[in-house]
Amino acid sequence: MAIKVGINGFGRIGRMVFRAAVKNFSDIEIVGINDLLEPDYLAYMLSYDSVHGRFQGEVSVDGNTLIVNGKKIRLTAVKDPAELKWDEVGADIVVESTGLFLTKETCQKHITAGAKKVIQSAPSKDDTPMFVYGVNDK
Repeated sequence: MAIKVGINGFGRIGRMVFRAAVKNFSDIEIVGINDLLEPDYLAYMLSYDSVHGRFQGEVSVDGNTLIVNGKKIRLTAVKDPAELKWDEVGADIVVESTGLFLTKETCQKHITAGAKKVIQSAPSKDDTPMFVYGVNDK
C-alpha cells in the first residue's frame, strides 16, 4: 500500500521532494500540492529545473489538477493550512516546505485538515524535535 503524501509549498524543496518520490519510491504517491502560484507555472517549474534539468516524464495541467505521467494530483492555493482538507485526498504525511509554518502550533493545522503526520523541511522555531536520518533518528 502506498504512502500518500501532500506537499505544502512547491518551491525548490517541494519540487525536489516530488522528483525524489516519483523517481525513487514506487511506494510513495503524491496526492496533493498546495502553492499560491498558478498551476501552469507550477507545471513549468517542475518540468524545467535550472539545477536538476528537465523532469523525466510527462507534465500537464487540467484546471486545478497537475497530471504527471498520467497520475492526477490535486492542486490548491490556500494560505491557511487548516483549510487544506488533506483528508479528502487521503494524505498520510504532509511535507511542510513553505518555510512559514515551523512550530507545533502551525503544523498542527495540517493535522486538523486531515493529515496524519507532518514533516518540516526547515528547522523549527520552537521545541519541535528535529531528526536527521542517520544521525539522530534512533
